[in-house]
Amino acid sequence: MRPALIIVQGYFPARISAFMLALALSLAGVSAAYAASSYDFLAAPQTDLNRVYRVDRATGEVGACQYGLKESSIGVTLCYPAGEGAGPQASSEYQLIASRHDREAGVFRIDMRSGMMSICYVLGDAVVCTPAAK
Repeated sequence: MRPALIIVQGYFPARISAFMLALALSLAGVSAAYAASSYDFLAAPQTDLNRVYRVDRATGEVGACQYGLKESSIGVTLCYPAGEGAGPQASSEYQLIASRHDREAGVFRIDMRSGMMSICYVLGDAVVCTPAAK
C-alpha cells in the first residue's frame, strides 16, 4: 500500500517545504540587510555648526562628519572617527539625543536597555565620550 500524500491547495508537501525555505531565507536576508545598516544620525544642536553625529545602534560606536571649505573646490567632508570612550561598547540598543541648548556641540549617547548615558563631542581630530553614568 502507498502512503497517502496530503495536497494543500494544489501544492505537494515538497513544494510547501521549498516555499517555506525560500521565505525563511528571504526574511533572513532582510534581517541581515537591516543589521548592516544599523546607524542613527543626529545633527549637533549648536545652530552655527554643520556637524552630524552617527551612532551604531548595536555597538554604540560614535563618529561625526561636517562640511569644510577648501579653496578651488566645492568643499570637503571632514569626518572624525571614534576616539576615547566613543568606540564600541557592550552590545545593546543605542540612540543619540540632542539637548535643546543652541550652543551645545555635543550629543548624548543613550543605552536604551540600561538607561546609561554619556556625552559625546569632537575633541581635536576624534569624537570622545564621557564615561557612561545613570
